[in-house]
Amino acid sequence: MSAPEGSRPANDEAPFASLYEGTLDCVHCGLCLPDCPTYRISGRETSSPRGRIYLMRAVGEGRIPMDEVVAEEMSLCLGCRACESACPSGVEYGHLLEEARAEIVRAGARTGLTASLERFGLRAIVPHRLRLRLLVSLAGLAQRLGLDRLIPPARLLPRVPPRSERRRLPARIAAQGEKRGRVAFFEGCVMPELFGPINHATARVLARNGFEVVVPSGQGCCGALHAHAGDAELAESLHARNETAFSAWGAGAVVLNSAGCGAHLRTRLDGVRDVCELLAEEGLRRPSGRLELRVCYDDPCHLLHGQGVKDAPRELLRSIPGVELVDHDDPGACCGAAGTYNLVQPAMSRAVLERKMESLRAADPDVIATGNPGCLMQLQAGVREWGLRAEVLHPVELLERAYRSDPRDPTRTAQSS
Repeated sequence: MSAPEGSRPANDEAPFASLYEGTLDCVHCGLCLPDCPTYRISGRETSSPRGRIYLMRAVGEGRIPMDEVVAEEMSLCLGCRACESACPSGVEYGHLLEEARAEIVRAGARTGLTASLERFGLRAIVPHRLRLRLLVSLAGLAQRLGLDRLIPPARLLPRVPPRSERRRLPARIAAQGEKRGRVAFFEGCVMPELFGPINHATARVLARNGFEVVVPSGQGCCGALHAHAGDAELAESLHARNETAFSAWGAGAVVLNSAGCGAHLRTRLDGVRDVCELLAEEGLRRPSGRLELRVCYDDPCHLLHGQGVKDAPRELLRSIPGVELVDHDDPGACCGAAGTYNLVQPAMSRAVLERKMESLRAADPDVIATGNPGCLMQLQAGVREWGLRAEVLHPVELLERAYRSDPRDPTRTAQSS
């Protein structure tokens, strides 16, 4: 016999019992609904934040089982955390979602080939630098041979950089000009392999702004993808490795250029700052080189909603001479990437992306700027599929271009190398 509605879990080991108190913060006001991507597409209450919280509470109270239906609804959530920005009650939805997914994984309620492949990739490949490098190298070979067109998921990948652009950063990059501070740089796992030039551009921009950049050895994957997928144990193990790697450096801040990594690490390591946030706070050394470009900035969900950073990237882009920052409809909406979401939920991911591309097509920018690897990949794939003319770049890439294009800059040659 099921428990009556509103009764607390009978014991602490009941499914979702640990989430129960957190679910009570939701007053079911519905202010989150217009900001939820899956609700906007489906119109289903169960595919909204308050609907999913109600499912968690119902499982915790024993009124419904924690079965594949519940597991699928939790998997369908993008985890963008837009609901947190809209919520007047301060519900920590992102935490509730990750805990729910972890319990689902531990209970074996999420099954099927897609879930198994996701677990294999996240456990056997992503945290292992050499294995990930080999897989990316094979993907690059497939692109050169044209074989990637035969594998639908491979179409999401950007152009794999040549090996020369995937080299790791040196352990130390000296500050240029008057030294303003010392920062530790978090390289990430995917960034060096698929977006190595962005890591190098980030280090050069920081150095150009007077920061000595140290790159601690022993660092690795932050574990964000694993936490989102419900693999809490491995996520904590990866965090412990990074905590050890960064604790010995005594740098003023841990700087990242990946919004997803930043949101995950921000509550776990002291002094975590997105590179745009740091440069805006400390005062950017304004570049003199001009870039005559119309730029649309698109907010990464885990920078906007997970870290509360909205204005800083826009301030930096406006500081580049010649750049016209162009608005487009709903820049804070999710693009549908969400870690591995575009692989495990391709239909919903594409529907979410379609709304985004319609908005960007209407704005018709020269450049779409965003600050997260998943968003970069998703938007680049969208540009190719919808036939937009825009480049998709990280804001620091535009900053570096502006520094390089100034003929009076004495560091121009070194930055271009």
